[in-house]
Amino acid sequence: MALSPYHQLEQEFRRLHAFRGAASVLRWDAAVMMPRGSADLRGEQLAALETECHALVTSPRVSRLLDRADANAQGLEEWQLANLREMRREREHAIATPQGLVSRLAKATARAEIKWIEARQKSDFSLFAPHLEEVVGLLRDKAALLGKALELDPYDALADEFSPGLRSAEIDAIFTTLGRRLPGLIHEVIDLQAAKPPLEITGRFSGSKQRQLATELMKALGFPFDKGRLDESEHPFTGGLPGDIRITTRFNPNDPLSGLMGILHETGHAMYDVGLPEAWRGQPGGRDRGMVMQESQSLLLEMLICRNRPFLRYLQPLLEKAFGVSGPEWEVENLYRLLIRVRRSLIRVDADEVTYPVHIMLRYELENEILDGQLEVKDLPEAWNSRVEDRLGVRPKNDAEGCLQDVHWAVGSFGYFPSYAIGAVIAGQLYEALRSDRPALDEEIAAGQFSGLFEWLRQNVHRFGASLSAPELIRNATGKPLSAAAWLRYVEGKYLEE
Repeated sequence: MALSPYHQLEQEFRRLHAFRGAASVLRWDAAVMMPRGSADLRGEQLAALETECHALVTSPRVSRLLDRADANAQGLEEWQLANLREMRREREHAIATPQGLVSRLAKATARAEIKWIEARQKSDFSLFAPHLEEVVGLLRDKAALLGKALELDPYDALADEFSPGLRSAEIDAIFTTLGRRLPGLIHEVIDLQAAKPPLEITGRFSGSKQRQLATELMKALGFPFDKGRLDESEHPFTGGLPGDIRITTRFNPNDPLSGLMGILHETGHAMYDVGLPEAWRGQPGGRDRGMVMQESQSLLLEMLICRNRPFLRYLQPLLEKAFGVSGPEWEVENLYRLLIRVRRSLIRVDADEVTYPVHIMLRYELENEILDGQLEVKDLPEAWNSRVEDRLGVRPKNDAEGCLQDVHWAVGSFGYFPSYAIGAVIAGQLYEALRSDRPALDEEIAAGQFSGLFEWLRQNVHRFGASLSAPELIRNATGKPLSAAAWLRYVEGKYLEE
């Protein structure tokens, strides 16, 4: 029997999913083990895959099938209707961007990423600047075309690719709320913590021992090592796709907690992917609901669950066993004070959760100015340094500590950064609901029992895939619209504790 138009679309988008999965693994390889001299070749490979994906989504066949499936939608299940909506959304995004621009952008970002790594290692922005200028020029073209087709502001058109439905108006409203409270809160917390500083951890901790401990924790959390792996890269990330998940991190031999918390962050991403509906795998409706929801899951696990006393009661004996250590600096209360220490620091990925939104708001402001031409790429280092100093009271000593610390702009991810701070806000709102629904959560975590945590997340977030919008997911899970209120209650309760 001939397949219906809808089921033919499922076949086409399953092919698209396979191409994108291959591209993701190629990007993982570029970050983890590819020879640096192979960047141009990898750019050609990625451009070929991106071009093929673009051609598939924008093909006349897919357009005809979409129209026919819409006309015969009365027999479809609810999730299939959501899947059809997401298919059309992908086509609208793709058809607004010419194939030649897709190819040029894939090649330019592949080159830029390699130059970013070199520039970061040498702390020399000038090595990266011309490549970033090329990427920005192409992104301006893309943003203008997308914005016109989708009737969105150019920045919103780019942000919509990462977090569907998220608009600058919502970002600005939340950032305004945070911006009013955070300067005073940061000052209050730093003064309070100065009265009882933690003992520092000293010594050297081998990468192999850190990796062994991280692997044990990931297994306890439920990460499927038969369908995923852990590696090292210049910048931690989660890649691959459900069924083949690639986590990377970097280990600091002088600070075992830094790499460990980075891995727990990335495991939060991975567990979201693991929890997505398997029956919808390979379909747009079966994907995550954008980066705001992804970041809510990673930050919920790292910041709200793992940087907390119950988790540390579970972790502390594992640290002693893994590194052969003991003493007052390894006691739970001291580890807790180390992990919630608020400092006016330079590096986003190492920032505490109180100052973290300040790092994101800075990047959001700068990338808007770069995109609309208010700020030239060559002036980025000075703009970055002066604004960091103004908002956090510290100034980068070099480019690696400043505008070269993140890979996002090199790979063309303008519009991505807000998802980190909005994701933190969502995490705070989910955590409040989670604790209300599971009053024994602290005891479960302290005992190393994480099944209840992830069962709640699967039921309230993961199982819906992309069938609901982020605001719908949040309201369903918490009974309230998205707001910064729960996150502010959380950080004030945690960090102003006497």
